[in-house]
Amino acid sequence: MAIPHPNAHPAAGAYSNARQIAAAIDARAAATLPEVAAVTQHYAMLLETRIKALASGRPGPNAPTGDYRRSWTHEMSSDGVTVTATVGTNKPQGRRLEFGFVGADSLGRIYNQPPYPHVGPAVEEISPQFLAALGQAISE
Repeated sequence: MAIPHPNAHPAAGAYSNARQIAAAIDARAAATLPEVAAVTQHYAMLLETRIKALASGRPGPNAPTGDYRRSWTHEMSSDGVTVTATVGTNKPQGRRLEFGFVGADSLGRIYNQPPYPHVGPAVEEISPQFLAALGQAISE
């Protein structure tokens, strides 16, 4: 039982507008979801584009054929409450190019391959812009 305010009238009851607040939050979330999805998709495309640009030569990896660059894609998903964007590649060399590799591979070949960061720098570049745009979409 709630303790009444010391200055409250003895006949006063406890009142709550929690249902109205919850309904307003739900309505705002439903109205905001499409805008958040649009912002997320836009910045996923920007991230993909920036990764491809950084994977086009030093200081990132060299891409003589363009096959690795073309392998970068993005996918969007939403469950009606959350929006998710995934930017990635299906090429096995992605991790090795980003972080480097020292040691023997599965075939016994020895490598001392330096890292050629292209994903991390792209994320660091795009993240502040994405967060600002997302904040603006939510606050409107």
